[in-house]
Amino acid sequence: MAGKVATLRIKALVAGNWKMNGLKSARKEVVALGRKLARNKAACDVLICPPATLIAGFREDARTAGVALGGQDCHMQVSGAHTGDISAAMLKDAGARYVIVGHSERRADHGESSAIVRAKAEAAHEAGLIAIICVGETRAERDAGKTLRVISSQLAGSLPLRANAKNTVIAYEPVWAIGTGLTPTTQDVAKVHKAIRARLEKRFGFDGAKMRILYGGSVKPANAAELMAVPNVNGALVGGASLKADDFYGIISAYT
Repeated sequence: MAGKVATLRIKALVAGNWKMNGLKSARKEVVALGRKLARNKAACDVLICPPATLIAGFREDARTAGVALGGQDCHMQVSGAHTGDISAAMLKDAGARYVIVGHSERRADHGESSAIVRAKAEAAHEAGLIAIICVGETRAERDAGKTLRVISSQLAGSLPLRANAKNTVIAYEPVWAIGTGLTPTTQDVAKVHKAIRARLEKRFGFDGAKMRILYGGSVKPANAAELMAVPNVNGALVGGASLKADDFYGIISAYT
């Protein structure tokens, strides 16, 4: 297995998580990004996850730009009496190809357990969406030396049995690095991504060796190339720096 894994070529994914930011006027950023990509085609897949209110409106511009769209969360049920929630099928219908599940802000702010995250990922798969499953440790967990234990537990609880390299992406986002400007060292990132890869291979075999593992947490144009060069880092999940085409393309250009 080790020899085969070493020769794998995994196409990277750079995903922008807009979080609760963006109105219809933000369409201009998608158009601007498309122009940049037309001039300098990226050697990676590009994804934008805007608020659900914008997905349908961005659909044609994203298609023209060669950019995929995704949701930031989904409900585990297809439909029903769940006021304010959005199902994976609804996201797919609006034009999404991906959906983020288990982001630390959902786990912390909404009390989502790994079991809930797994159910949401299963719903995403059932709807034909690619699930980006997020894992990451808090500062207290890191300081206590529990990083790998926490990540292992989240992976075990959050990944569906039928996850594979085509329907699932893993995103490692240390909670303490999200939006803080702080980033772990490249050695720390390499250690965690290596451990994630080992757990994916152990559980899913060769399919686990092909799953994309993204790094997220204060990724910026200034540090993107260094972070994206770390072994087993197959792209980035970008927060604030994905809101502006110039900044986001500065990160994407690590793969041009």
